[in-house]
Amino acid sequence: MRAMTKVTRKWRKSRDGDYDDDFSLPTLDDTRPIDSREQEELVRSLERSHAQQSLVWKSVFAVFMFGFAAFLVYSIFQQASSPWELRYHAYFMEEIDSWMIIFADWIAVLACSMTIIGLLHNSKYRRRCIWYSCFAGIILAVFWLYYMLRLPKFRWDVIWLPFGPVGGAGICLYVDHLLNESSEEVRKLRSYMYAYKAN
Repeated sequence: MRAMTKVTRKWRKSRDGDYDDDFSLPTLDDTRPIDSREQEELVRSLERSHAQQSLVWKSVFAVFMFGFAAFLVYSIFQQASSPWELRYHAYFMEEIDSWMIIFADWIAVLACSMTIIGLLHNSKYRRRCIWYSCFAGIILAVFWLYYMLRLPKFRWDVIWLPFGPVGGAGICLYVDHLLNESSEEVRKLRSYMYAYKAN
């Protein structure tokens, strides 16, 4: 208890300015506004950091979608060369023609490709590419779910067939939205800086 009273007394003295402690942390005057050069440096560092983070996250999801598209190309090749050899295609042997499965997988590859282009291409139409990918994914989801519901037993192990492309495109659209929001915040900060200079 005596130790606590001693510490409290020292803290009060240092707060009042009567106590000089060599081990106290330096304080920063937060009331002093930063000058225009410091503001410019801060905004530039935020812009660089955002650009770097944006590239990293877009690349991560683009690689994920590329891997999924490569897997689908492998599935197409297997279905064309040895029909119904893959288990997830063999489930539909009695329901769908082989060419329909190949066609559906090509649409999924196209949807993944549009998502990748939308993530990595820097144009005003990039978000539109991701939306087109979502629409293609929805069509694929309806197609696969229709045939999955016609099976004698619903196969949960192939649930990625209907929801893989649309889920990937939806996640990428959300990531793009988050990155756009943070970019907008940095732009607002820069506009506030210029408004402050004008005043």
